[in-house]
Amino acid sequence: MPAEVRQVMAAYWKEHSKQGSVEEMMLDNTAEELSKEELPEILSYLPEYAGKDVIELGAGIGRFTTEIAKKAKSVAAVDFMEEFINKNKKTNQNFNNIEYVVADVTKLDRPKESADLIFSNWLLMYLNDNEVQEFFRKQLSWLRPGGYLFIRESCRHQSGNKDRGANPTEYRDPELYEAFYSSTTMPCDENNFYGFDLVVSKSVDTYIKRKNNSNQVIWLIEKVKRDNSQNHGFKSFQEFLDNQQYSARGILLYEKIFGRTYVSTGGPETTEEFVELLNLQRGQQVLDVGGGIGGSAFYMAKKFGVKVVSIDLSSNMTQIGLQRAEEVGCGPDQVVFEIADATKRDYPAQSFDVIYSRDTILHIPDKLALFKKFYKFLRPGGKVLISDYCCSPDEHSEKFKTYVKQRGYNLLSPAQYGKVLEAAGFVNVRAEDRSAQFAKVLKSEIAKTESIKDEFIKEFDEDGYRYIVDGWKEKLGRVEIGDQRWGLFYAEKS
Repeated sequence: MPAEVRQVMAAYWKEHSKQGSVEEMMLDNTAEELSKEELPEILSYLPEYAGKDVIELGAGIGRFTTEIAKKAKSVAAVDFMEEFINKNKKTNQNFNNIEYVVADVTKLDRPKESADLIFSNWLLMYLNDNEVQEFFRKQLSWLRPGGYLFIRESCRHQSGNKDRGANPTEYRDPELYEAFYSSTTMPCDENNFYGFDLVVSKSVDTYIKRKNNSNQVIWLIEKVKRDNSQNHGFKSFQEFLDNQQYSARGILLYEKIFGRTYVSTGGPETTEEFVELLNLQRGQQVLDVGGGIGGSAFYMAKKFGVKVVSIDLSSNMTQIGLQRAEEVGCGPDQVVFEIADATKRDYPAQSFDVIYSRDTILHIPDKLALFKKFYKFLRPGGKVLISDYCCSPDEHSEKFKTYVKQRGYNLLSPAQYGKVLEAAGFVNVRAEDRSAQFAKVLKSEIAKTESIKDEFIKEFDEDGYRYIVDGWKEKLGRVEIGDQRWGLFYAEKS
């Protein structure tokens, strides 16, 4: 951090800290009330850290230090403002597991692989781009394998009271932070390297509710070992999705065929049919896994009065989904979007009444582990409804094997799929082969696309038109010869 920036920041915080803490200043005059809601929400996104070593960057006067120290084995509370660290010490003098460090984070050094969790709150917005990139490299080094980095930042633009003088802050787009961490790697051994995988990214609910502000954004990312072959040459599976199958252009092509706000087979027609099986009740909580750009979530929220958490690993899907939510008038009190890895994202036990997923779990190898998480998340009597790509139980053609490998799919037969749900503990499992319905829908979507060829090419181009028509015809061919199947799965938690 340049010396002149440190000086401006120090003067800035000292001037405003006359009225209270830096946290209070940043949260305006409603700090106390806001903090009561915000603090537990922020802590809820952290992985389990009981008995673990934690580094807290930008620790300030100890608003989060106190809570973290109650469970952690050790906490290194770091801040460049000595005045804040002194207040932190005074507040937390009864703890003997806190190390207090006055340091500029850009000059801070810690031993390699010495932390299980690094917690950073309102810090990176005071660093320039080069410093942020170096920050991620350092955190990757300090974390143990499987360790987590939590970040919370103010994004896009300043909100609240803007009459505060020289505020030395970078309000970046969230996508820029994603680019920084996803491009950070570190050698591991001859065949592997370390990088960051996203667990979850979302706007802070408290700020949306209290201030109609979606620009407070959190990320939880994990240090993982991988090699290039795992993700088709991309650094992460999220990058693979966003740059190959679910590029922004690809999503809009799908939406053109499936219907506005939809990117799954049959669009609104199959959504209405399948949701009918759930007997949704007003006030229920629904988790939509692989929610795409929101079509099913919007339908469930608006028609049945349920609250939907829609998660998708593709940031492109989520960004378009947020735009569509505004378009259809579906607010965050109805549908909450998260960029999240369903295999890593955790929720408290019994958080949801329904888990719904459309043509998503085909990407996930360990379906049993995922379904066990679903079982945990559901309340007693909760329901699961899944549609997904499947395969025949027989030997497959070489062409189909190539297709599955290129897409990174992990497919089961419908019967095998149902058995995995049963192995996870679910009862009343129904596993239906809906391939005939799938073929009918594909033929309808091909005919629709061909009927609007000129409109389609005008909106996109000839390549986009051929991508859909040829791709759908190839898919139909795989279904007709029996290689590819489509399954519908229903299950309950006893």
